[in-house]
Amino acid sequence: KPTTTMSLNKCLLFALLAIVASASVSAERVRYDNYRMYKVNSENAKQLEVLKDLEGSSDSIMFLDGVHLVGADIQIIVAPHKVPDFLEILGKSEIKYELQSRDVQKSLDEIDEKVAIKGRATTAYNWAQYYELDDTYAWLQSLAQTNPGVVTLIEGGKTYQGRSILGVKITKGGETINGKAKPGIFLEAGIHAREWIAPAAATFIINQLLTSEVENIKELAENYTWYVLPHANPDGYVYTHTTNRLWRKTRTPYGSCFGADPNRNWGFHWNEVGASSSACSDTYAGPSAFSEIETLSLSKFIEGLKGKVQLYLSLHAYSQYLLYPYGHTSDLPDNVADFEKVFDASIAAVNKRYGTTYTGGNIYDAIYPAAGASVDWAYGTQDVRMAFCYELRPSSTSYLTGFKLPAEQIVPASEELLDSIVAMATEVKSLGYFD
Repeated sequence: KPTTTMSLNKCLLFALLAIVASASVSAERVRYDNYRMYKVNSENAKQLEVLKDLEGSSDSIMFLDGVHLVGADIQIIVAPHKVPDFLEILGKSEIKYELQSRDVQKSLDEIDEKVAIKGRATTAYNWAQYYELDDTYAWLQSLAQTNPGVVTLIEGGKTYQGRSILGVKITKGGETINGKAKPGIFLEAGIHAREWIAPAAATFIINQLLTSEVENIKELAENYTWYVLPHANPDGYVYTHTTNRLWRKTRTPYGSCFGADPNRNWGFHWNEVGASSSACSDTYAGPSAFSEIETLSLSKFIEGLKGKVQLYLSLHAYSQYLLYPYGHTSDLPDNVADFEKVFDASIAAVNKRYGTTYTGGNIYDAIYPAAGASVDWAYGTQDVRMAFCYELRPSSTSYLTGFKLPAEQIVPASEELLDSIVAMATEVKSLGYFD
């Protein structure tokens, strides 16, 4: 059951103390001076296997894309001392490559200067900059205090380092409508730590649901019970601020490497495809399904809502995709015709305000094979018949710019997302899933 505001004040206090304690530990910020970035492409299954063996073999060779498909571009960052060995392996296997950056740190610094991503907020909570975790958590707590009966703090789970996965339940106008429980919409964001636009967009949506006077947004707020968790991977997000901006995973130690990919760790066709068994890999599925306390505790929370949630949304970045199940197979959901109708309405709506183009479809075919994702788990085990993943702005295929969306784009990216969600909810309702 959702935790009450009073009991969650204590949870929040412990969570913030954990954050302070973590921040007090001296940690040197990761730099990528003289690291090189290459784009490689396999032309056959044998070359793909070479790349799979190389992925996760060392924390000095970072694969920025999963090794899934022959012919797909893969971006790789290589430490200076590993460059000769890396190029020798590529040469022996006749794998084509392209040097994209001779100094990754210099490239990152140039991007930061260009996009002017700001640091921690010093003014009232707004969407002109990206926030640290404790800023957002304090804002969520203030919403519960200033909107009694409408906003309730919820704890979606815990993290390895003891933080709360904090969110809000929004019940504007009560939990029932015409004597019947309102349909539920569940939104999680930030499960991949470096995708900062996702939690920023989630908090924008929370604010709009509570304050907007636009009629269709007011209806979205009043006709549904919302469960919104802006940070599904708090430990990783904090680490992106303190130590390594490009961190993706949890922070669970696994030998000399850290973390599992929390969006490959869910217990639905776990680790069948599109994930790694190497702890050093960015797509490490973990030693077992739900090995990460983040995914385990969050799944337990969602299981407690079974029958109450009819639409599940997961926010990611980047690529401007809208995706639906499945990730583990090219087989399509039994209600794929309805998914396609909702998809068409949603991507048409996202385009109207700023002309932003989204594409997508089923995860396996539209982007890449990826088993063990939250969206698939919600659809496959929780009877949530409508489940979608948004890959937000930008559309850029450059890894170094993809996760560093300028702060000035937070609002437009979030506005067009909310336009899409309004259209999505309307279509889902028309198809009878909210009945």
